[in-house]
Amino acid sequence: MHVEGTSAVGTSPTAPAAERMPALAAAAVTRALGLLRGPGSGTGRALLGLAGPPAAGKSTLARLLIDEVNRREGPDTAAYLPLDGFHLSNAQLDRLGLRSRKGAPETFDAFGYLALVQRVATDRFHDIYVPDFDRTLDEPVAARHLIRPCTRLVITEGNYLASPATPWTNARALLRELWYVDADHTTRDARLLARHTAGGQDHRIARRRIDSNDQPNAAQVEATRTACDWVVRPEAFAPAHRSA
Repeated sequence: MHVEGTSAVGTSPTAPAAERMPALAAAAVTRALGLLRGPGSGTGRALLGLAGPPAAGKSTLARLLIDEVNRREGPDTAAYLPLDGFHLSNAQLDRLGLRSRKGAPETFDAFGYLALVQRVATDRFHDIYVPDFDRTLDEPVAARHLIRPCTRLVITEGNYLASPATPWTNARALLRELWYVDADHTTRDARLLARHTAGGQDHRIARRRIDSNDQPNAAQVEATRTACDWVVRPEAFAPAHRSA
């Protein structure tokens, strides 16, 4: 496992966008682009996974990488596949008595996620529609993202991609690389509190949700850090993007 630093490169305001990036962001983009050209790049579509605890910045990093790869390589070269699209609906969570554990491994359709990752890895002839999670609705939504036949890099992100349990290990086997997205506890806690209260929850209820559910989920994820290929801290370089 390789851990990157977070120092920034000094550049002029007129430098190209890539040169104005902090060093860690540039390194992440370079490594992602390398998946299109390195060993195994001729064997089909590359899948890059981003694991990490809640509010570490996984979607922040995914969006930055997708935007930058598409800027350099052309539209639809890279696409997005978030695990959050496979949250069970609130109706199913209520049926199972799991609403209070939302975000725990058992509250995802993990086998549905695996089936889509398998299709993405093998189907290069059809448009593939990808679900997402709507924080305003607090529900998964169908077909928000699109993977085109020309897409060469798919970035998938979620808490449990490095989990040693089935079926997460089956999905992991299809990834070219798996990175761990990290952030300190104080940063993640503040983001979670802002996220939950922005959704309408009372501050005290949001605090209880973090302590009783989000933190135990994060502890499970943190235990999988050493199973990842690389560690990044996206808060160092992408303040304009929303974290997840």
